[in-house]
Order: sequence, then structure tokens, then C-alpha cells
Amino acid sequence: MHRISLWFVCTLVGLTSFGLSDLAQASAIQQTKGSFEDKFRQLDEVLPTPNVYRSAAGEPGEHYWQQRADYIIDVRLDEEKRRLDATETITYTNNSPYTLKYIWIQLDQNIFRSDSRAERSATFGSRPEVSLDGIDTPAKLSLGDLRRQQFMSDNALGFVISRVANGEEAPLRFTIVGTNMRVDLAEPIGPGATTELAIDFGYNIVEEDAMDARSGYELFPDDAREGGNAIFLLAQWYPRVAAFTDYEAWTNKEFLGSGEFTMEFGDFEVSIDVPADHIVAASGELQNPEQVLTAEQRRRLEQAKDAKRPVFVVTEEEALENEKAGTNERKTWRFVAENVRDFAWASSRKFIWDAKGYQQGGSVQPEVLAMSFYPKEGGDLWKKYSTESVIHTMEVYSRFAFDYPYPTAQSVNGPVGGMEYPMITFNGPRTELQEDGSRTYSLAEKRFLIGVVIHEIGHIYFPMVVNSDERQWTWMDEGLNSFLDGVAGREWDPSIPWGVEARSIIDYMKSSVQVPIMTQSDSVLRLGPNAYTKPAVALNILREVILGRELFDFAFREYAQRWMFKRPTPADFFRTMEEASGVDLDWFWRGWFYSTDHVDISLDRVYKLRLDTQDPDIDWQRRRDEEANKPTSFFVARNRAEGRKTWVEMNPDVRDFHDENDRFTVTNKQRNAYQDFLAKLEPWERRVFERAVAEDKNYYVLDFSNLGGLVMPILLQMTYADGSTEDYRIPAEIWRRNPQQVSKLIVTDKEVVGFAVDPNWETADVAIDNNYYPRQIIPSRIEAFKAQRGSDHIRRDLMQDAKTELESVNNDD
Repeated sequence: MHRISLWFVCTLVGLTSFGLSDLAQASAIQQTKGSFEDKFRQLDEVLPTPNVYRSAAGEPGEHYWQQRADYIIDVRLDEEKRRLDATETITYTNNSPYTLKYIWIQLDQNIFRSDSRAERSATFGSRPEVSLDGIDTPAKLSLGDLRRQQFMSDNALGFVISRVANGEEAPLRFTIVGTNMRVDLAEPIGPGATTELAIDFGYNIVEEDAMDARSGYELFPDDAREGGNAIFLLAQWYPRVAAFTDYEAWTNKEFLGSGEFTMEFGDFEVSIDVPADHIVAASGELQNPEQVLTAEQRRRLEQAKDAKRPVFVVTEEEALENEKAGTNERKTWRFVAENVRDFAWASSRKFIWDAKGYQQGGSVQPEVLAMSFYPKEGGDLWKKYSTESVIHTMEVYSRFAFDYPYPTAQSVNGPVGGMEYPMITFNGPRTELQEDGSRTYSLAEKRFLIGVVIHEIGHIYFPMVVNSDERQWTWMDEGLNSFLDGVAGREWDPSIPWGVEARSIIDYMKSSVQVPIMTQSDSVLRLGPNAYTKPAVALNILREVILGRELFDFAFREYAQRWMFKRPTPADFFRTMEEASGVDLDWFWRGWFYSTDHVDISLDRVYKLRLDTQDPDIDWQRRRDEEANKPTSFFVARNRAEGRKTWVEMNPDVRDFHDENDRFTVTNKQRNAYQDFLAKLEPWERRVFERAVAEDKNYYVLDFSNLGGLVMPILLQMTYADGSTEDYRIPAEIWRRNPQQVSKLIVTDKEVVGFAVDPNWETADVAIDNNYYPRQIIPSRIEAFKAQRGSDHIRRDLMQDAKTELESVNNDD
């Protein structure tokens, strides 16, 4: 999901199968003496115990199972009433080893009821838009808050379930519990058995902008048609069978808004009854183009399969004609979607439709039709970039995961920032209408469209195929997908800030609102940086710094292919990445995913050492040179400046051996002692010693402190006296015996004049001022603020400046 921006004690574990026995095991190893903390302690005590369903290697076990739900749905869109009415038949197959007496159904539209758990538990924050009483108080009601409340009071929202029956049309008892419904079966279904449910339902569609929803309708009142037109984006629109899993049983946690979904795979046959001038986009393949498209439109659709650039199936001129008219006639669009976990669709008479084929070669699905649906408001921005972005995404993601497995991939313009479903995504950016009637778009809108399309199409891989549980672990789809959309985005245009570089997460890593990535979705304080950016940055660091591309790419692709059309947990991901890469990564998962530590490695001090050769002719000359390089005493210097002579200078006739030779003069006694030293060495000792003297290398001892707590490799860069540089990478295991402070001996042929830790900002180190030795002056900014004279207009100016800057940052991200 990509909304608004691409963007407890929560359990540090977040795994629902982490129970009392696991807690006992986790507390079995305790450090009771001293302050040692093992940052490299294995995760075995935290992760669920491997079993026949999920192996210790992170792959599906020999008895892995998952349920199946197939749907046949007939739905009718009432455009004037903004309402859906439908009937569905669900064929549910129990592949589990358990007998089920009831089935849980998700009723996501119930989240919009005024008495829903999400609505009643929503908190209110300060918003500076409008004050009802004119008093400047910290908490103010926004116009958006008012609009939402008014819409809820004016409309009866949520599902109306008028019938639930079994395959023999016998009524079944059902109980609605918030956003879930329990259907009690007439007969339990045992392992391997199948049952049918028939449900008649309807609901009033929400206005997306009013309710800040994931789907809904958008009005265009200024269109030529009387009453205007609308775009309908329909998702979470039918009662959906909840997942029944080996790790949680029924996943019937209440839908509160942030934690999204996990469903069962199945086949869909959906008939969509809409006004005859509407164009419909949906998950799956259109089954009756001859009944809903003109002959010319069908010809264009066929032409698009081999086109170099997108072909218009419905042209802008045709869409404008549809906008003006309106009709009482209706058409039914029929779609089939195979092996998908959900179904979504969009409908509007405003849609322009373009398409282009994508050839995958020897894949199971060799040909994919990439398509975009958008109103005239999408303009050249959508014509140029939407469908091309869809194809680019598939090209990149298929390298990292698997070939795109479905026949269509669609981008639909609508009021949401961005949402994803099997084979179809909803994306928000548009052009802006100018005074002369033309349309243009900003750099931010262009970047937003390309970024959101890549992100949302990427979600068709994760989690629409690799079916992670979004209700529990948002990061498993958002984080993995954000990492990959960063790869695809930078391969599109690296000048766009994609938000996956280490520097992208530094401020959040320092903040007090950070919670562990493994926090359950609805309890995360800041979902964007926690579920999107931090895990994406972590994986980018894992690829570029820890494992290297070859090991990472092999392991990541192994994970994706193991769990295609299956339901992985975090443990499956962690175990697969370790097992396939051959590298112990428990320290990495523990630090980045289970803690709120940050990276701050300080280079505290550097000692330069030199081998003591024991040869007085060498060592004493070195000491003479060291003494000569010391600053002259200011007392002596000032006396000389004043012309004062020393007693020795004024009495040259009184001199001895020590006046003619300094204290570094070598004596025969010292030379004899050196020869005695050499004679006592074993032959191998003498060979080693003499080689070391001959090589005369430079020895440096570097003291490091781990101020942030997160153990990481030390990326060291050395600058030599001749101006050249060398990179020296110290693995994270240097911290295994002391995660707070370590010292490292570095031996070089050339003299080092400077050391730098992470000079290229690869590890998300939050403080660069302590990364250099000798210390460097770190550039910063002097910000000019307007004088605050207390007037309202100045406060408003400052607020607008801040808002504009924030919007700019959000658009760039």
C-alpha cells in the first residue's frame, strides 16, 4: 500500500506463535555477572520452533498446507445512489488437518460504521486548520475532520448482509463481530472436504476523500454531464474468507486500518453490471470483449500486444464523449482471475484506456498485457509514463523474484495515493489545469507517478503472490517491496530520491518515536519509516554492505520462489536468507528488526606504533628525530628573541663529552647488548624479526565506540600521505566479545594521515562528526527565521512555509 507518502510495548517479537514456552526459553540464558551483552546471540530462542509445516531452512515443510476459497460473484453498481448490491457463492476447501465448525468472513466496509472499533478507538491530534470557537488552543478541528463526520452522519455505511446460506440454499446462522462475521456451518467440514456459502450483500460506497479510505468514489461535479461524473475504485468490496493458517488458526483480528490483509488463494468469476458507457478495469482477464467493446476497440486491444509504445484502446476523444452523455442502458463485464488472493475493480465513463504487451520469453505466462486507465485529468503524465512504468517494474522484479505470473498488470488513476490488488493497482497523481485550459505537471508529480506505479505493481509480487500476513507484519510486504522499488526506481532514474539509501532513515533511527520493525502493524507509531523505509534500507545495506550482491540476490530469489502462492512468516524469511546465503545473520535481524538501536560508530582515538628494532643505531636515531619534531619551548624561544645567551654558550671553555654529544648518542655497550639479543633468538624468531625490521611497516591501533548500540561492520577508509586512499572493511563480528568498545590493529606499508568511518554513508550512521580522525569541521546551515512579533499573520506565514517544505519532502520521497 502506498498512501499519501511512499511511504505497545509492542512485542519485540511480533510472531503470534511466540508463546509462553518461548518466553521461558528466551529467559533461560541470562547474563548475571558483569555488563556483557551478546549482540550475536542466535534467534533460535525467539523464532518459532520448526515443524512439518515450516522447516528450519525457512522453506515450506513436507506437510505444509493452506486453505482455498473460490468465488462466483454477480455485482451491480448503482451510480446515482453510490451503492453496490451483489450475491456471491464461495466454495471453501479445507486443506488443513483440522475439522472446522465455522468460517470467519472479513467485512472490511464495516470499518466505516460510526460504532466500529477503529472509529471509536481513533485518537485526535492537533491540526491547525480551523478553530470552531476562535480560541487559539492546542487541539483544533480540521475541515477534514468535519467532512468525515458529516459524511458518516449522512450515510448508512458498512455491509448489509441480507442472506447467508449453504449450497442447498438452507439458511446459516451468522454473527457479525465488528469487521468480521462468523458463519456457523450446518455440518463441520473435515480435512480435505469442501463446503459452499451463498451470501447476498450490499453497501453504500464511501467518498474516498471524505473518509480517507483505501477505495471509494470520486466526484467530478464540473464535468459537462448533469450532476457530473465519478470514478469508482472498488476494493474490500465483498465478504472475503479470512485466512486459516498453521501459525495462528483463524486470522480474525479486527481491521483497524493500518494492518492490511491476508487472504486465501482461489479462482474468481465476477460479473460486473454497470452503466453502458462505463469502462471497467478489474483483476483477471475480460471474458466478453465482444459484448462491451466496439470492434475498433477490440482491434486496438489486439494491436497493443506487439506495440512498441502503448496503444489507446479507448481514446481521449471517446472518453470525452462518454463524459458528456450518460445513458439508462447497462452492460455486464465478465472477468475471470485464476489463483489470486483477492479481486478489485474500477469503473467510470471518464476512463481513457491504453495498453502495451510485455513479452517474458519462456515463462509459464509468456505474455502480459500492461494497461492503464485514467481520466482526461491524467493527461500527458499518464500517457507517457504509467504503462511504461508497469512494464519496467515487471522487468526488474522478475530478476529478483520470478516471472510475472498473471496475464494482466494494470494501473488505474483514482483518488487514493496508491493501493494494490492482484493484477490491478490504484494510483493517484494527476496533471494540473492551467488558466489557458492546458494541463501540465510538476517534477514532483512526475516522480510521484513513476514511483507509485512501480511500488504498487511491485506489490503484485509481494504480497499478492508471496502471500505474507499484512495484518501482522506490514514490513514483510511494504519493506521488501520498498527495497525492490528502490532498485527498479534507480534503474529508471537514479536522480529521483527513492528513499532506500542509508541516509534516508537516519532521522528516524535517532527519534524517540521509533519502535521495532517487528511491531504489529496497528501499533506502529510512524508507519512510513517503520514499515517502508527502515526495512528497505536494512535490506539495501544487507545487499550492498553485508552479503554482497551475488549472495543476497541468490538468497532473496530463493525466498521469493519458495513462497510463491504460499504464506511465509518473518521466521521463514530470516531462515531462508541465512540458509541460502550461507552467512549467519542473526545479529543483523536482532539489531535491525527486533530493536530500536541505531548505528553510531565513533572513532575515538588512533595510536601510531613503530617496531622497536632493538638496534640502537636505528632506534636512538628515531628518538632523536622525534625530539627534533617537538615544538620548541616557548620559554627558550622568547629568550632567544630577547638575545639572551645560556651559561653554556657564554662559557665555551668549560665543556666535556656530554656537551659534544646528545643523549641519543649510541655507545659500544648498547651495540654489544643488541648483538647479544640477536644471538638469543631462535632461528625462526630471527627471520621474522629481521623481516619486520627490513619492511619497516606502519602500525596503527584504532579505538572504536559503539554509541548507538547497533552492531555493524566498520567501513574504514584510510588516506595516505601521498594522497591515495584505501578501503578496509571490518566485519560486524569484531563486536562479538565487547559490543561497546573495541580496538583494531591496522598495518600499512604507507603512512596514514587520516581515517574515516563510513565515508560514503552506507550504514545509516547517525553522526558523522565522530567518524573522522583527525576530526574534521562538519558543514552545517545557519537558518534565518522571521522575527516573531506575535501577530497572527506572521504565525500563519511560518506555518505555510513549514507546510510547503513538508509537502516538498513528501513528494520527493
